[in-house]
Amino acid sequence: MDKLLFSLALIISGLLFGCGLRLLSERGSITLPLPVTELRKLLQKTGLLFFLPISFMTAVWVVHFTDLRIALLPFIGVTALITGGLLGMLFARLTKAPPQQIGVLFCCSSFTNIGAIGALVCYMFLGEAGFALVALYKMFEEIVYYTIGFPIARFYSGLTGNDNRTLVAKIWGTVRDPFVATILAAFLAGVILNVSGLARPKFFETINSLFIPAGTFVLIVSIGLGMRFSRIASYLPLAFPVTVIKSAIIPVVITSLAWMVGLGNIDGGLPLQVVLILSSMPVAFNSLVAASIYDLDLDLANACWLVSTLSLVVVLPWLYWLIHFL
Repeated sequence: MDKLLFSLALIISGLLFGCGLRLLSERGSITLPLPVTELRKLLQKTGLLFFLPISFMTAVWVVHFTDLRIALLPFIGVTALITGGLLGMLFARLTKAPPQQIGVLFCCSSFTNIGAIGALVCYMFLGEAGFALVALYKMFEEIVYYTIGFPIARFYSGLTGNDNRTLVAKIWGTVRDPFVATILAAFLAGVILNVSGLARPKFFETINSLFIPAGTFVLIVSIGLGMRFSRIASYLPLAFPVTVIKSAIIPVVITSLAWMVGLGNIDGGLPLQVVLILSSMPVAFNSLVAASIYDLDLDLANACWLVSTLSLVVVLPWLYWLIHFL
């Protein structure tokens, strides 16, 4: 129970701290060392290029890859993202949403906060072994975002596509992105150390116990710095169904798929538990980025992101109970 409370406290405090910094800065009550936009980017770089890569590498180092079915995790992760997007499109069709909202509903139903909140919850609930599998589950996450999600968002914006690159070129460009490349390199380094037979020094366990919460907090503060609450209330009728898609429908579908391929029979069901947690996570901040750069309904994106993130107050206790008492 302490792990559940710590996870909730870290997420909520990070969001409030980031949001509070932005509001105080806008009112002139405090002077930040950098403009809010630059501070957000610095925090994201710190979390994604320093804390999380080291944590992923050292966690993967000690994971036991004894069953080849573990290799299905990246494809299950992709299936979760695509399933969410399709459900979002179906919901948009049922509600006869305009194009600027269709793109948002697709992105918000698909894009998932795996790397920050999902990774923290896996670590707190399942330990280093569960955290290490996050890197495997999210291996193709950004590729899906930038080769499927963002082009769909651009299509519904009414903009003509200026990106004439081939699919292979887009994937290569995504892999070369510093954030993606760093995580993939960290995972690969961890695998190499794992198969080398070298014993991991014990102090890395202490480092991870500090770096994983610290990295998550830094990323969540950066998200809080970008939080906007304008016109949220009028979009709640759309935001609540998206939250149901994210926290209920997708987990049922994807966890069932993971169970059918046998992930529940590996390491006491650890991969299945990781899938359950990560497929239940809220809307990713990238959905707001897509809505912003393609001039979609940003207020709707903000509402979906905020409501789904706040739903963690209910979702996390439910996940904790499922994992520890079933």
